[in-house]
Amino acid sequence: MKQTIFITRKLPEEVIQPLREKFTVRMWEEEEIEVPVDVLKKEVQQADALWTTISDQITKEIMTSAPNLKVIANLAVGFNNIDVEAAKELGITVTNTPDVLTETTADLAFALLLASARRITEAERVLRDGKWTSWAPMQLTGMDVFGATLGIIGMGRIGEAAAKRAKGFDMNVLYYNRTRKLEAEEKYGFSYAELDSLLQQSDFVLIFAPLTEETKNMIAKRELGLMKKTAILLNVARGGIVNEQDLYDALKNGDIWGAGLDVFETEPVPLNHPLLTLPNVTVLPHIGSASIQTRLAMMKMNQKAIMDVLEGRVPKNVVI
Repeated sequence: MKQTIFITRKLPEEVIQPLREKFTVRMWEEEEIEVPVDVLKKEVQQADALWTTISDQITKEIMTSAPNLKVIANLAVGFNNIDVEAAKELGITVTNTPDVLTETTADLAFALLLASARRITEAERVLRDGKWTSWAPMQLTGMDVFGATLGIIGMGRIGEAAAKRAKGFDMNVLYYNRTRKLEAEEKYGFSYAELDSLLQQSDFVLIFAPLTEETKNMIAKRELGLMKKTAILLNVARGGIVNEQDLYDALKNGDIWGAGLDVFETEPVPLNHPLLTLPNVTVLPHIGSASIQTRLAMMKMNQKAIMDVLEGRVPKNVVI
């Protein structure tokens, strides 16, 4: 009997076909609708491999209902949607997709920075809504990027790639990280700063840290209060790192100038979310790695990991 793979979201046939040749492949046939938990629980009972997205919550309960499960391949760098301790306990391999999305996500982060600074989406709405009636001296004025100070929280691969882009804008780059990147400091001229100091000095604060118990609500009322009133906070990491109510209050009260968000604590974000009511917030639907080339490369990485495990090989990019 062929081993069975369950895929929690509709994926392009070109990345699935090599698996169909060797395994039984079952797939939730929706691209933009999450697989219902009851369907997931039913399908996983027969699965030898589970191919997931970052929005799928893979709990211990789900894993224990899957006696044949050998591997979970997560279509993301992050894996906080998976109970990795339970997976380890049950002997299930978990893999992710690092490196391949570094440059694309850094591109998006810098695009979000520029859009937030220059009020790009807000200006487009003004034009499309027919509200552009005349040129005005201070109409839709934003913040300069060239020569400004950028503070990066989490100087991993993506953070470093974004920092390189900032140097092209002659920005002064500060960073806060668990470990110092001395080689990068020397090579690119980045400067290490403790978190409070970084927040106080930066014109733009860009978050790339992973979501952990230590980083949850890392940016809250106290930290926002340290930032310049002209500063912009940008988050392309995970929503739970920023206390969203505190961010709303800071933006509403003018404690900081603006924010750019690609991620939210609850995704998809509810349309009645308070942050969506503010004109000084640029929002995106978690598209950090969303280029055609990168998403296909991520999928092929997952495909290879699943095939390796089911055929008895050790895959790359093992989380546990």
